[in-house]
Amino acid sequence: MEKDFKLMAAPLQGLTEAPWRSGHFRLFGERQGDVEYFTPFIRVEKGEVRKRDLRDFTSELNEGLNLTPQIIFRDVEEWRLLVDTLVDAGAKRIDMNMGCPFPPQVRKGRGAGLLSHPKILAEISEAMRQYADSVEFSVKMRLGVNDANEALGLVEILNSMQLRHVTVHPRTASQQYKGELHPDALSDFAAGLRHPVIFNGEVSDPSEIEALVEKFDGVMAGRGLLRRPTLFAEYRAGLELTVEERERCWLELIKGTTAVLEKMLCGAAQLRDKTRPYWEYAPATMDRKIVKYGKKNGMGST
Repeated sequence: MEKDFKLMAAPLQGLTEAPWRSGHFRLFGERQGDVEYFTPFIRVEKGEVRKRDLRDFTSELNEGLNLTPQIIFRDVEEWRLLVDTLVDAGAKRIDMNMGCPFPPQVRKGRGAGLLSHPKILAEISEAMRQYADSVEFSVKMRLGVNDANEALGLVEILNSMQLRHVTVHPRTASQQYKGELHPDALSDFAAGLRHPVIFNGEVSDPSEIEALVEKFDGVMAGRGLLRRPTLFAEYRAGLELTVEERERCWLELIKGTTAVLEKMLCGAAQLRDKTRPYWEYAPATMDRKIVKYGKKNGMGST
């Protein structure tokens, strides 16, 4: 029997929101098969769930997508507020962010900062039981804040949770997105979990996905998928596109995303500021003059 290997599109703040997700699904959905998309994290701000985060989850652009909202929280009170709000909005699955390495979030005990608070995680594990019949939960996490072996001390708590899977980026929060991965620490951690384990981190080529099939239950790609939006489709087909084909697909997705954003935003300046960051993920093979122009002007001015 063939292994059910999951493909997941990681959330990136300000980038993989509904306009990009819907465009990616429209262009590559049939070729890539079932891919689970995740919203950028939904947070509490001034005592209530941030409205623009919630709008991204409830957007009509999400129609047809296999979409899971992700939440970021610092204690069980924030967790409950977020979960209850999302359940009211129709969520059946919720992903819990325990991996964001952004220092202001970590210092406040959110994202990867939660890894240093096992007592809070134990409280959340207990609270999850009240939603057992209505919500399926999952976790996205790092191996630790400063120590790659820190996650080993959380195995028992994670195993007490009813989880669909645990997605692990094998770096510490202090590394952010640079430096070496820690495969040995990841292997030791994964060996103790009773949940399926999804690999996340530095996946940018179909052959890299193939190499992970025997070790993990799935793969989540974020920056690799932004740079190469055909990544999952190529993996499913077992056939890599040419450089020219990949560049054309990347531009088509960004143009489509821009067209949707143009209807949502107010004026050329907003559109330029919103689309410029996508050019940080332009294919390395693309003409440098085009990329330079895009980084300065976004798509709205081309």
